[in-house]
Amino acid sequence: MQPDVVNVPQHIAIIMDGNGRWAKRRHRPRAFGHRAGRKAVREAVAFCLRHSIQALSLFAFSSENWHRPEEEISALMNLFIRVLDREVAELDQQGVRIRFIGDLDAFARPIRTRMHTAMRRTQAHQQLCLNIAVNYGGRWDIVQAARKVAKLVACGQLDPTAIDADRLTGLFCLANLPDPDLLIRTGGERRISNFMLWQLAYTELYFTDTLWPDMNEQAFEEALTDFQHRVRRFGKTTAQVTVRG
Repeated sequence: MQPDVVNVPQHIAIIMDGNGRWAKRRHRPRAFGHRAGRKAVREAVAFCLRHSIQALSLFAFSSENWHRPEEEISALMNLFIRVLDREVAELDQQGVRIRFIGDLDAFARPIRTRMHTAMRRTQAHQQLCLNIAVNYGGRWDIVQAARKVAKLVACGQLDPTAIDADRLTGLFCLANLPDPDLLIRTGGERRISNFMLWQLAYTELYFTDTLWPDMNEQAFEEALTDFQHRVRRFGKTTAQVTVRG
């Protein structure tokens, strides 16, 4: 399929769900599914590069995921280390800028060090901005922005009457990027699970029963085609929006 360059999203966000169920169907531990999901991440990056999509945001580890079984968390942390050691060089060669968003202080020093090294190494790239949300929650993002505003007000640098949506938007983790045009959630669930609550206000939502490790080029193309057939009104009526035939 050739991309419709007129109606390609600038920013795609993905909730990568279904790794555990994928592994269970194969009578393997959940960690096996998380490892298998790496291929789908590569597919997503390649898809965005082919279609000249500006940003890709992946929900890799939520602030609520710390409540999972210890053995699964340990496996995820080890996987993070292996991915950071093995994948960053390829992403660097592809011109992908890597950014980790979330409360990184909760991670062990070896993981934090690798995250910051990856971000520094790729910070000048412009082919694609790959945002990896780790220990992230939409409510946390709103709270940290509110705290920044409170500090500005407390020190007299900001009049409370000047606080508006634009001012708050500039304080979120991805303030320098457009809000996601398209959210893809795999695995069959129909919710956003505390992901980018502020930024998803007018995002088109696409839910698929496909489990994350099974996502491939065809599956991503189907999501894009669905997006391209939608009419985005942003509060206007259909008559006010120019619809291409």
